[in-house]
Amino acid sequence: MSRPQQPGEPAATMPVRVIRSARRKRTVEARVVGGVLQVRIPAWMSQAQEDKAVADMRRQLAKKAASPHASDEKLAERAEYLNQTYLYGQARVGSIRWVTNQNTRWGSCTLTTGAIRISHRLQRVPEYVLDSVIIHELVHTFIPNHGEVFWMWANKAPHAERAQGYLEAYQRFGGGAGEINES
Repeated sequence: MSRPQQPGEPAATMPVRVIRSARRKRTVEARVVGGVLQVRIPAWMSQAQEDKAVADMRRQLAKKAASPHASDEKLAERAEYLNQTYLYGQARVGSIRWVTNQNTRWGSCTLTTGAIRISHRLQRVPEYVLDSVIIHELVHTFIPNHGEVFWMWANKAPHAERAQGYLEAYQRFGGGAGEINES
């Protein structure tokens, strides 16, 4: 069961490693390490309780991994909402879509057409992180560089600083390389 998880592999088929602990009294904890779902349980649990705990953790992982913005249409709806709410409708979006060929960036924007591309690796991040990347790219449709005025607008994203920290950690520990760049 040490096979790495394949990209996009659902939680239901992910390999599992159960770790029993005499120190653990009541709680069950799970995390993905190297593509393996590690489920930590109290040592006293029966096999039936262990099976239930693993099933519960798989269900929670699947729920957490599901993105409410998985389609290009939902992404466009979100971008329009963010543009109106935080940028007062200033962004001029030609199109916005998920792409699978961006492994060194989180998003990109073609300034002349307003075409925005968002890395598929962001489909599983918390909403505030995705919102921050979308707003960053939306701002590029009316401010091309990363100057002071650009950052004034880009930092209007809710929890912008926290989102940047998340992306730095995700890049280092789980999501591969990535930065926000314009084409």
